[in-house]
Amino acid sequence: MKKEFYIKNMVCRSCIKIIGDALQQKNLNIAEIELGKVVIETEDIPGAKKQLIEILKINDFDLVETPEEKQVELVKIALIELVKNLECLDIKLSDYLKDKLHQDYFTLSKVFSFNQQITIEKYFIKLKVEKVKELIHSQEYNFTEISQLLGYSNLGHLSGQFKTETGMSLTEYKAMGSTIRNSLNRIV
Repeated sequence: MKKEFYIKNMVCRSCIKIIGDALQQKNLNIAEIELGKVVIETEDIPGAKKQLIEILKINDFDLVETPEEKQVELVKIALIELVKNLECLDIKLSDYLKDKLHQDYFTLSKVFSFNQQITIEKYFIKLKVEKVKELIHSQEYNFTEISQLLGYSNLGHLSGQFKTETGMSLTEYKAMGSTIRNSLNRIV
């Protein structure tokens, strides 16, 4: 029997590896593992769930318990993938999430804001700022190119959001040579 479990704050490939390795060490049969979700094949679902919860707690993750928490995690994962793949150009966030999650944006937004005390739009800005930091650090692109990659209408718009979120300008951040970034699972 297969059972799906949704996991909070599972936001990168390293998270998948950590959880996958830990589950294999406990001899749990993983049918599928992806960002925010693991499918375990077992006859003893209660025992498997208990082991999974222990593994998650040890590795600083939590099991999603409610439909609302699941919705929030699905929104986060969709947005992280969007920013990671630099697919932000000319995209309306509400349409993207509606199409990706097959749910009404108003409902998604309401549930997300209530559970995270931040709007989807503000969360998305925070993700984009972290991507900007990554791109500055890589030194592959200039500021204008970064703003275009992330779908900003102009460099001034990116600069303003970056300064609001970090307290420093793009130039100041670059001059510091800083690699200070926030972990994606700690953004909210």
